[in-house]
Amino acid sequence: MSEWCGWPVVDEPTSWETAQRVLTDAELSDGLPLVPPTRRRLETIVAGIEDRTGSQGMMPPMFGELTPEAVAYQCVIAGCLPAELSVVLAAAAATLEADFNLLGIATTTGTAAVALCVHGPIARTLGLNAGTNCLGPGNRANASIGRALQLCLRNIGGARAETGDMATMGQPGKYTFCFAERNDGPFPTLTARRGLGADTSAVTVMGVSGTAEVLPADGEGATPEAILSPIAAGMHAALVMSSMSRRNERGEQVVLLPLEMADKIARHDGWDLLRVQRYLFDEGERAGLGVARAADAIHPIVTGGAGYKMTYLPIWGGGSQTVTRAL
Repeated sequence: MSEWCGWPVVDEPTSWETAQRVLTDAELSDGLPLVPPTRRRLETIVAGIEDRTGSQGMMPPMFGELTPEAVAYQCVIAGCLPAELSVVLAAAAATLEADFNLLGIATTTGTAAVALCVHGPIARTLGLNAGTNCLGPGNRANASIGRALQLCLRNIGGARAETGDMATMGQPGKYTFCFAERNDGPFPTLTARRGLGADTSAVTVMGVSGTAEVLPADGEGATPEAILSPIAAGMHAALVMSSMSRRNERGEQVVLLPLEMADKIARHDGWDLLRVQRYLFDEGERAGLGVARAADAIHPIVTGGAGYKMTYLPIWGGGSQTVTRAL
């Protein structure tokens, strides 16, 4: 048996059961079945990468070296296709930005997890789900890309239970947490807001404490206020639950809007993205508890299928900034 970045490479004839045992013994498993990392699979996924061993930095909490080869290994065992390596590599590198605070996210006793949003043509090319059940099961690309990123945190960064990862309970998002932004919403995409272009292939990493379902105040949301006021209430509640209400500093907020709700808001005169952000910010101020550092630090992202149920992604209370990188 040979090695790849210090991890085992199994021979082609190796049985599935043996491969699982080898990977589990090497502490590379997240508990789910893994694709056997054969030399053929590994060489195929890095084909065309010029600098396969070039360092992207050291990944907390145990500071393993992030390289294309190391990420490729996680992509293979997670079930990724070769075209998906660039997405996982960009996302993994984005988590190393100082403001993202991966060390805190990886080592907290809380429920922080890294969520990944993929933007632009690459999401459509790879078949990522930005429709019905976009945060749930059923789409290989979402599941495999998100899982590969989590395996990077575990196997390269060393965030393993009771070693680097000290989460009291954790959360299911630490298996996989990946979705795509829709490009047909009424508001500027997140990449456009960040100066990368309206339909640019990019990734955004977010350190989040979980997900929360949010419904409009009047059932199906007849007015922008009815749609948005429960979101502001959810942001307020999350700050109280995480004890962030006792701190002076505020960070960002992320809410996922289904197209139906975004369109309902935008059909009302004057309700553009800036007004949506200002309304949510002002509602927090009126409650006596600022929910974000500024109105433009509130990020509505249009994704998901038909319906009027929204999803709030509370940013981890320990402090983390979202990071977007073009591909």
